[in-house]
Amino acid sequence: MTDHHEHHHGDSTHHEHDTNHHHHGDHMDHSAHEGHHHGDFKKKFFISLIFAVPIIFLSPMMGIDLPFQFTFPGSDWLVLVLATVLYFYGGQPFLTGAKDELKAHKPGMMTLVALGISVAYFYSIYAFYMNHFDSAEAHTMDFFWELATLIVIMLLGHWIEMKAVGNAGDALKKMAELLPNTAVIVGESGDTKEVELSEVNEGDTVQVKAGDNIPVDGVITSGRTTVDEALVTGESKNIEKTVDDSVIGGSVNGSGTITVEVTGTGESSYLSQVMGLVGAAQNDKSRAELLSNRIAGYLFYFALITGLIAFIVWLMISNSMDIALVRLVTVLIIACPHALGLAIPLVTARSTSIGAKNGLIVKNRESLETARKLEVVMMDKTGTLTEGNFAVNHYESFTDEYSNEEVLGFMASIEKSSNHPLAVGILNKAEEQSINIPHADDVNNIAGIGLEAVIGGQKMKITSVSYLEDNEISYDKEQFESLAGQGNSISFLIIEDKNSGIIAQGDRIKSSSRQMIKELTARGIQPVMLTGDNKQVAEAVADELGITDVHGQLMPEDKETIIKEYQNEGKTVMMVGDGINDAPSLVRADIGVAIGAGTDIAVESGDVILVKSEPSDILQFLSLSENTMKKTVQNLWWGAGYNILAVPLAAGILASAGILLSPAAGAVLMSLSTIIVALNAMTLKLN
Repeated sequence: MTDHHEHHHGDSTHHEHDTNHHHHGDHMDHSAHEGHHHGDFKKKFFISLIFAVPIIFLSPMMGIDLPFQFTFPGSDWLVLVLATVLYFYGGQPFLTGAKDELKAHKPGMMTLVALGISVAYFYSIYAFYMNHFDSAEAHTMDFFWELATLIVIMLLGHWIEMKAVGNAGDALKKMAELLPNTAVIVGESGDTKEVELSEVNEGDTVQVKAGDNIPVDGVITSGRTTVDEALVTGESKNIEKTVDDSVIGGSVNGSGTITVEVTGTGESSYLSQVMGLVGAAQNDKSRAELLSNRIAGYLFYFALITGLIAFIVWLMISNSMDIALVRLVTVLIIACPHALGLAIPLVTARSTSIGAKNGLIVKNRESLETARKLEVVMMDKTGTLTEGNFAVNHYESFTDEYSNEEVLGFMASIEKSSNHPLAVGILNKAEEQSINIPHADDVNNIAGIGLEAVIGGQKMKITSVSYLEDNEISYDKEQFESLAGQGNSISFLIIEDKNSGIIAQGDRIKSSSRQMIKELTARGIQPVMLTGDNKQVAEAVADELGITDVHGQLMPEDKETIIKEYQNEGKTVMMVGDGINDAPSLVRADIGVAIGAGTDIAVESGDVILVKSEPSDILQFLSLSENTMKKTVQNLWWGAGYNILAVPLAAGILASAGILLSPAAGAVLMSLSTIIVALNAMTLKLN
């Protein structure tokens, strides 16, 4: 349980935890989202389109003159110039990407596209030379049309995908913005001076005015205030703070001005350590290699090996370098993945659009693939499984003189001027019950004890169980333990030094949480609760929800460690959370799901955002993942299946039976598979 007016103790020790094992210094160097550093695909697509359109009108498609095509004297020279610009400008992301893939010994989509466009370009240069400067009568076919269409289609595919998934934001940058740039230092004689935050040292005293962000971790030496730590800890807002209480840098000071002795700044601060955890987790988190990329890798080897075999065999059969070269080039160009390049982006675009309509923002496409293997879902408690708002679960009078409602009215009267979450809960209950709230005089906050006031000439106090024990005031221990065991915070009403009433408040469980836990279990997925709250409260909520695996009183690094332990056992883990203290865990987990009403930092750290803040939407995400992957696999079969059929035919495997796939027939097949893939993607649904 949490004592009413000693509420500050819950998170006050955050700054004390060990900092030695976090490498804060290197986390900023990491580019959290490696995927698309090869240029702005939208800009490249539109500029490349300007160069591609004339090529499409002025050059034949694999030897076939299409009805809309035309030529004029010198048009082939124009095509050569445009194609050269297009190859080096529009093809640059694929050439750079192929270089990276080959360096990592993992050829994939970029390598396959780079191979196709390079073969098309350089063979077309050879064809251009032969047709213009060689005396041979025979016309050598060029592939400028294929070069142009392949580059613009692949750029379009990448742009669609990036637009659909959206750029994942930088959680570390958002965290850094929580701390102000300057702090006001108080000198020994009481004079104040504003300095850069980097100049503040441990042991200094700083002044924090009402409404300012607290710049450092420290202990209050004078003043009284309420502090909103929700952004930093994700737990209840407006915690009362007074002398000797701890404050965390990045939290927001409420109505009072305080002076704080600095205990942690820079790398030793709590926020800095959380940033270190996020940075380290981003560096360590190895992204699953996407299915489409693996298939493109297999196709690369398949096309290259088939093409080389075809080249050697045709060279031996025909004794003609030209015929053998045309077969090799045809194989490598036909293998190029027009359909494969659009197969996944179109499914992704459709999937993210359906998700967004249903309150799911998918920021990281890999999460849709990873969800198929999900075994464990870890959830924060406050604000995720529960509402994050305190509500009165029980109130009672212990005296014949006053009814239960009158006792609640006295408490509401005393709490009227407080903005403590527990006070808000009492006032809401009184309003809900339409209870008459009497006027209270001389309302006073007694540090470490609670509130006191005079109502109708009688001295009254709202206090915690520790006050009753210290002053040897009797109370029903069994009732207290029973209510506390259900996850309630307990306060007592003392009238003229007599225990006259009790009120129990708990954080309400979200109505959808129970059903979600039941359905996860039915899917064979293990639910686990991770919370910074005390174990008694955590276990009470877990029992009610049917969660058997509970971890309470956790620091951010503890949550992350538990996730690592499960991952080390080979389990695929999803983490659902809403506070900065969840950020390292959201990044560490295989899938990080951020509650939309949570902090910006949590949202930036997540792979998926639940806009409606309903954890039950996880089930929607799992359904979306299942259906997206079905469509993805179907499209990969359509995209790659065309290659499995067309490549051997282009190589001449059935030439002896008179079947030899011409480049023109290959182009028709290629177009058909692209259309089928596009139509199939559009049929994706959520349920």
